[in-house]
Amino acid sequence: MAQYTRVSRSVGLISLRNPPVNALSAVVRQGIVDTVERALSDPEVKSVVICGQNGIFCGGADIKEFGRTMSGPPLVPMIHAIEAADKPVVAAIEGLALGGGLELALGCHYRIAHSKAKLGLPEVSLGLLPAAGGTQRLPRLIGVPAALDLITTGRHITAAEALTLGIVDQVTDQNTVDAAVTFALSVAEQPLHARRISTHLCPRPFDSDALFEGAMQKVRQTARGAIAPVACVQAVRAAANLPYTQGMEREKELMATLFTSGQARALQYCFFAQRAVGRWSMPSGACWNTSKPGHIRKAAVIGLGTMGRGITVALVQTGLSVVAVETQEKQLMEAKQAISGMLERGAKRRGVAPVLDLVSYSCNLHAVADADLVIEAVFEDMALKEKIFQQLSAVCKPGTFLCTNTSALDIDHLASQTRSPEMVVGMHFFAPAHVMKLLEVVYGPRSSPQAVATAMQLGKKMGKVSVAVGNCRGFVGNRMLKPYMEQGFFLLEEGTTPELVDRALEEFGFAMGLFRMSDLSGLDVGWRVRKGDGLVQPGMARVQQGRRYSPLGDLLCEQGRFGQKTGRGWYQYDKPGSQVARPDPWLHSFLEEYRARYGLMARRIDNQEVLERCLYALINEGFRILEDGIAAGPEDIDSIYVFGYGWPRHRGGPMFYAGMVGLEKVLERLEHYQQAHPDVPYLQPCSLLRKLVASGSPPINRWREVIKKVHSQL
Repeated sequence: MAQYTRVSRSVGLISLRNPPVNALSAVVRQGIVDTVERALSDPEVKSVVICGQNGIFCGGADIKEFGRTMSGPPLVPMIHAIEAADKPVVAAIEGLALGGGLELALGCHYRIAHSKAKLGLPEVSLGLLPAAGGTQRLPRLIGVPAALDLITTGRHITAAEALTLGIVDQVTDQNTVDAAVTFALSVAEQPLHARRISTHLCPRPFDSDALFEGAMQKVRQTARGAIAPVACVQAVRAAANLPYTQGMEREKELMATLFTSGQARALQYCFFAQRAVGRWSMPSGACWNTSKPGHIRKAAVIGLGTMGRGITVALVQTGLSVVAVETQEKQLMEAKQAISGMLERGAKRRGVAPVLDLVSYSCNLHAVADADLVIEAVFEDMALKEKIFQQLSAVCKPGTFLCTNTSALDIDHLASQTRSPEMVVGMHFFAPAHVMKLLEVVYGPRSSPQAVATAMQLGKKMGKVSVAVGNCRGFVGNRMLKPYMEQGFFLLEEGTTPELVDRALEEFGFAMGLFRMSDLSGLDVGWRVRKGDGLVQPGMARVQQGRRYSPLGDLLCEQGRFGQKTGRGWYQYDKPGSQVARPDPWLHSFLEEYRARYGLMARRIDNQEVLERCLYALINEGFRILEDGIAAGPEDIDSIYVFGYGWPRHRGGPMFYAGMVGLEKVLERLEHYQQAHPDVPYLQPCSLLRKLVASGSPPINRWREVIKKVHSQL
């Protein structure tokens, strides 16, 4: 709704009221139409201020209305009516002015913003474009280059940047509504024609064709197949080349195409999935709204390698006091220097002072004795972690939460090394830990709801997308990654090359194909795990433990080819540490010799087979994870893959993608590949997938009903 009052005798004050962000629902839009008409028809009112209640102007359209039959007044005519008003209308922007909220403000004649406000047009992140005049008014107001940047990226900007760009007329540290009312009084009776942005000519940059071609090329490279950024460029181009009315028609046409697209559905699903994972639950019945987190004042990090440093920075940036422990003096000094540099650079980016005094350093594990929560981030070695958890159990005060950053090891086994196994959870960060958004919070059968709630809340404070998952080898992300990687190895054996596999995956939308990713992570990481599992044997057999096995990665590691760090891996690099991958003729010869050695005939493998074998193997493991109860729902898996493993957002996540492709097709292709490769057991379609298909392939938001039936039958 929108509330109307008259203040300072001659200012009509319209307050949007729709918690939490005053979204432009049908009721709010109707309220705006009614109150604007009331203000304009009141002879006592000389100017109007539009604000939002609870310190937020407007967070944009109500996304819950997407997909429903639209009711209430349309946004575009409503904003046109505000712009056409014969009395000055001032937007008082506090908190947020995003999407339709900023478009509403652009329809006003003046904009006053609080210094802490954030503004932006983030529709592109939902697979859409600003379709209430945003693509037409913003370029007219601030110029084409700046408008292209904001609209195609969807980034939020500060009030200070908005002032510099010319989006707002004034920034205040005081009460924004009071400042807007004072401003409205000062501009009453002033002519308004020049304040109506739609009447402005869009400033045409020199050589605009080259500018738009460059912008199009840039978004095609960065969007990796997403169509919304491309449509955004097309809409802004219409603003530059067409009269306003025709530009609005073009904006409407482009929006109509995007609105019903599969990509928009995928991106909006991601939006809701990211929020759904915060409403976690455990098999015991404990859940997010019944479990109270512990209070954390001081945290500790054990092990200051790459992960430990990033975790320390992430904790400090939340305002926590942190003690960072590294037993080797030389590594401790290096880590101290690195962490200080990371904190200083991060503070500079955010425009705040670095908080170096929040972190202290020690070589002694006893320094963590008074910590409320400890995160172990040492080398991925079970014996070493066992020893540390035994020591922590003796050193730490009662009630300390003990967390491990392991990426795959048994949480319950580590918990058994302590006196309080209920206080142990996994906190699996992704490198670099202070940058990557994903945090897998792993609970074992003895982890308490309080421990899970504490880790989840801490992840939220660090700005992470935290996902609670059960304990198994590799948890969710790495468990699904294993068959994906193995299929890549098998495809090399059968005749393809790393470049062809990676090209297919990158055209699908991954930032990196699996072999480039392997080179970045280091081939030796997986080699060490396979050695620990007893899979690396003399003679390099292609069958291990009764199933097909590819020793290709092991053979490369024996050659010292560990990826980027050594300058050679699946690709070659100019020097160790270089990131520019180039095809390696040596590797191609090596693959030919390998096939000859094992009597393998190379065959032509197309992109479709690469995608089906790699992605469907990964998806099938996802269904097994749901069946096993390791993840509570498909949203958990999809959030993990989008935020931690580079799955393209515009494809929604692996489980959403399976639904988009069609569960029947995924099942049929898995059956096909399982028959062709009977020695690869994980290609056998999961029984949950079969049950979903037998249930009529319900939409993804109804999968949990089938999953519950499966669990009740176990």
